[in-house]
Amino acid sequence: MLNKIIELAKRAGEEILRYYDEEIEVSQKEDDSPLTQADLAAHYIIVDGLRELTPKIPIISEESGIPDYSVRKSWDKLWLVDPLDGTKEFIKKNGEFTVNIALIENGKPILGVVYVPAKGITYYGEKEKGSFKQLKDSSFSKLETSEFKKYRSARIVVSRSHGDGATVEKLKKIGIIVSKEVPSGSSIKFCLVAEGKAELYPRFGPTMEWDTAAADAVYRYSTASVEKYSPLTYNKENLLNPYFVIGSNEFIDAEAL
Repeated sequence: MLNKIIELAKRAGEEILRYYDEEIEVSQKEDDSPLTQADLAAHYIIVDGLRELTPKIPIISEESGIPDYSVRKSWDKLWLVDPLDGTKEFIKKNGEFTVNIALIENGKPILGVVYVPAKGITYYGEKEKGSFKQLKDSSFSKLETSEFKKYRSARIVVSRSHGDGATVEKLKKIGIIVSKEVPSGSSIKFCLVAEGKAELYPRFGPTMEWDTAAADAVYRYSTASVEKYSPLTYNKENLLNPYFVIGSNEFIDAEAL
């Protein structure tokens, strides 16, 4: 099934790129976040493909309605999809946008595929098999990095579009000294930690479950032994994620910082 999910993500990415070199028409959702035709085109490709591949597994996509919790709380498996994560980066045409498909089981991602269409990069993480990265049509290479231990300096990934300037000071409160800030867009931020290009990804702003699920899988399984710790859970009653710090081997109460 993994190969089919990767193929589906790449098909959606190819469709997104059809709109990339054109003048991008942008509308606003109810929450004032941007929406483009590329978001919708990728959504339909992925959702139709998943329905054909796994007709009994329900799907939640950023571009579809969210079923009431009374319905979905009994789901032991579901797909979480962000057809175009980083719409602001897509509009800016900086290449840092992704296609994200995750399979959730009992609140945890067991499979996640992240595709970066403009760069031809694919990441995936799968429980018990590990995490991998592919550059265009080259072979997949395994990602194996260790978790961060507090009271050391750290390179941190910061959002290119949502930085608040206070992240360094917040981490300093708990003994983490930032040695470098690595700006990035979309779910690529998780993947940079997974491949060792940064130690931490602290997020002190709102994200939704579909924003993080696929890349969270890439991070969790980027290890040679046991699964890495992640503070995130999925299919909650409210799909809004809490603030978080990805990369640490222990819980950091980001909400309290």
